Amino acid sequence: MKVKIFDEEDEVDLENDVNEFLDNLDGEVVDIKYQVSVGVFSEEQVFCFSAMIVYY
Repeated sequence: MKVKIFDEEDEVDLENDVNEFLDNLDGEVVDIKYQVSVGVFSEEQVFCFSAMIVYY
């Protein structure tokens, strides 16, 4: 079993990275975990979109 972790600043980039990985995956996906977090720095909001794919 292996994992692949993705971390992007916007959801479109994360979606593109995950789809590209899945298109080229020579194995079987066991699970996908998705998370969004936000932080505030001064008056700016910083988003973090992440996904972890568990696969064989």
